[in-house]
Amino acid sequence: MPSSASVPPHAAAGRPGYRAVLGAPHAGRTFAAALLGRLSYGVVPLALLLAVRDSTGSYSAAGAAMALFGLASVLLSPVRAALVDRHGPRRALPPMAALYTALLLAVAAATARPGMPSAALAALVVAAGACTPPLGPVMRMLWRRLLPDPDLLRRAYSLDGVAEELLFVSGPLLVGVLLPLIGPAGAVVAGAALLLTGALLLVASPLAAADAGRDAEDEARDDARDAGREDDRGERAVGAAGSATGGRRGRRAGRLGGGRALRSAVLAAAVTGLALGALDLMVVAFAERQGRPEAVGWVLAALSVGSAVGGLGLGALDRPLPNAVRLPLFTAGLGLALTAAGFAPNLLLLGAAVALAGLFVSPALTTAYLVADEAVAADARTRAGAWVNTACNAGSAAGGATVGLLVGHLPLPLCFALAAAPALAAVPVLRTRDFGGARSRRKSDPAPDRVA
Repeated sequence: MPSSASVPPHAAAGRPGYRAVLGAPHAGRTFAAALLGRLSYGVVPLALLLAVRDSTGSYSAAGAAMALFGLASVLLSPVRAALVDRHGPRRALPPMAALYTALLLAVAAATARPGMPSAALAALVVAAGACTPPLGPVMRMLWRRLLPDPDLLRRAYSLDGVAEELLFVSGPLLVGVLLPLIGPAGAVVAGAALLLTGALLLVASPLAAADAGRDAEDEARDDARDAGREDDRGERAVGAAGSATGGRRGRRAGRLGGGRALRSAVLAAAVTGLALGALDLMVVAFAERQGRPEAVGWVLAALSVGSAVGGLGLGALDRPLPNAVRLPLFTAGLGLALTAAGFAPNLLLLGAAVALAGLFVSPALTTAYLVADEAVAADARTRAGAWVNTACNAGSAAGGATVGLLVGHLPLPLCFALAAAPALAAVPVLRTRDFGGARSRRKSDPAPDRVA
């Protein structure tokens, strides 16, 4: 039987697009809770950076601590997501959020007065990063549970991605408002409070009640899939008849699966993140060479606006191309737009080219999440989403670091082209993937006669 929280596909599809997503049972309160908690992701990094700098008096110590914070958060994201897949959000998220909050409060207390050893602060910051709750992957898993209709799910993922990007823009602005009032340590406390409140409200939603993992409908769909599919090594997957229970136990024991489709989603996210990480630094260098460093903000804002428009546009389409076509298409568009940006003669045209590149960012990531979500069993979706998220963040860090080494030694147009090269090089690889063959087409692509 379907979960009581889910929306019948045809009933939901009869309503207007994004209104149908937010009007689904418990969707509004759950999404609002997730966004409240995820706002802390835009607040905490800058607040921590400023707090550690004020306590140690050293930018290098603050930068090193934040690099370790980001590394611990990104690399351990799949591990934290696996805990959610195994135990359910209601049992996994509260202790994770409580520990993360406690560690941030310890950092705030340690940085409230100068003189704390840098090594001790770094240890606290790294511990906090290691415990960052995966609210984004959890929310995407709940969207899947709530919206079995593929068109509505695509709209939900598009809306989720755009909202998350806006949170990362508004988080630093909130820190700027808080600093004169409560200082950097107080801003860290505020970020911790946002996370804890959002996480607790999220798990209080009826959508998070199915802690055991999957509906009977999800299990039947996954078992039917396993009965007829071979994995990448040529081994026959467990069939639904006679071996379904053993197959589920194997997956819960830690096997993620997903095969080529999941690897394609992770690759697309990684090259997208790499392009974004490189772009930030190249925009700074371009603006400085034009004698207009203050223009960096509005050029990067153009990227966010383009990404928001692209994401909402993807969600609004009634008959989008299949995922297997969209993923390489959006990746290629990002690479070409980024290459063109390197030839911009002035900041105005650079902003236009960056906005054009942004049109492909949110659609590429949304499609990567959809592909990853469909590639794995229901009890592994949080982990699959976390791997996509990890790939994007790791790519961003690698892109920034690599371009940082090149931007002072090579012409900027060449730097833009090199930053775009991984995205363009990934296109032939992505085009060879069937993303699950008939199963992917059946689950992800709208039927020819469906009108959402």
